[in-house]
Amino acid sequence: ALFGKNLFMSVRTSGNKVQVTTPGIKDHTDINASLSANTWFHWAMTFVPGSNGLKFYVNGVLVNTQWASNLGNQNQSGEMWLARNQWNAGQGYQGLIDEMRLSAGIKSADWIAATYATQSDPAFLTGIEFSCRDEKGKYHILGYGYDPDSESMRRTVGLGHGYRMKKVRARLEFLAKEFGFRFPPEEIDALMALDNPGKPHIGNLMVKYGYAADRKEAIRKYIDRLRLRDEYVRPEEAIRGILGGGGIPVLAHPVYGSGEELIMDEEMDERLRRLMDFGLQGVEAFYSGFTDKLRSQMLSFAERYGLYITAGSDYHGTNKLIDLGDTGLDDSGDRPEGLRRFLSDANIIKP
Repeated sequence: ALFGKNLFMSVRTSGNKVQVTTPGIKDHTDINASLSANTWFHWAMTFVPGSNGLKFYVNGVLVNTQWASNLGNQNQSGEMWLARNQWNAGQGYQGLIDEMRLSAGIKSADWIAATYATQSDPAFLTGIEFSCRDEKGKYHILGYGYDPDSESMRRTVGLGHGYRMKKVRARLEFLAKEFGFRFPPEEIDALMALDNPGKPHIGNLMVKYGYAADRKEAIRKYIDRLRLRDEYVRPEEAIRGILGGGGIPVLAHPVYGSGEELIMDEEMDERLRRLMDFGLQGVEAFYSGFTDKLRSQMLSFAERYGLYITAGSDYHGTNKLIDLGDTGLDDSGDRPEGLRRFLSDANIIKP
């Protein structure tokens, strides 16, 4: 058998068929799908919400639904097993299983189709994040599906990069002058050769040379004591650059403003409408740091204004304690319409 749990469930292969046994279903009922040798298949099984039904999917497509009158009344305790005979522990499954995933929740057809799609060759999407500021506050503007060689994008990226490099040089000069913190020339060269050096990278150097106990101390106790002139890419400049490159501009983790500030309700509505006047087309409604309430607010705004919906973890390597791909999307059930539109309209590159 592929999988089983006590007397509650058994899914097995027989010849080129997949069969299921569970209380209320005839023993070893065929599922409407065939197997073939030397071929990988993606199988998924889920319960039908509010009923005694089971749905079976092959390669992301629903192939069969079985109804079991007694399924909801069964004792689901006991041993769970994988790839062995339910009645003979010494008899193993004749085949290969690459990955097994169990979930406590009922997954939607959209979720299963998306999970299958991730098993095949990956698709790619150009992406960028601009740190922006204006008189109203701070913003992180994402760009997706743009042409990186477009003049519009190259000009906007160059503007932001120039501001960033100017700040790095000013901070290094400040640390040397105020505290006597100096680094070998080769370290400075390596720092300035990074695509986007910033305070975390300088903080790492300070820890390496014993000027601070950790990066947080380096930034808060030393680096942030320098007050620099606010030179940022403005949100309208970022949005205009992304649109000029054929991309989709999206507001990243929208509810988070400066520091611990949360932007909610009417304030969020005003912010979105102002950015939409500049050309904003989407919001990052799924984000690693969002609670259900914050996610629900952004999904509601996206639906109200017909905005695209995206998902992001904000993974920054070891600079943040966030797992790659941790967006909250896996637990959301059906994919919202704004996300499906984004995946359809973005310039996704398939090799």
